[in-house]
Amino acid sequence: MDIAIIAKALKELGHPTRLAIFKRLVKSGKQGIAVGEVQEELQIPGSTLSHHISSLASAGLISQRREGRVLYCVVEYDKLLSVIAFLQDECCIDEQ
Repeated sequence: MDIAIIAKALKELGHPTRLAIFKRLVKSGKQGIAVGEVQEELQIPGSTLSHHISSLASAGLISQRREGRVLYCVVEYDKLLSVIAFLQDECCIDEQ
């Protein structure tokens, strides 16, 4: 994976509020969680939450789906695993 893509993902996760949001989304699993529930649990104002969710989505870390009037956020686990794999790929390679 391109280093610029990984850097963007890590940059977005580097903000404490976004990291808290992302961690909560990971906890919800593949079905995702309603934005309103995240807002209520984390006590984040709606406009602030929207801004942070947009940043996570632009990095490809999450996606959104609408069911009626409810907007759900879901972690893009393939992207998350790619970021982790990038960090681990060359672990200890110089020891060989």
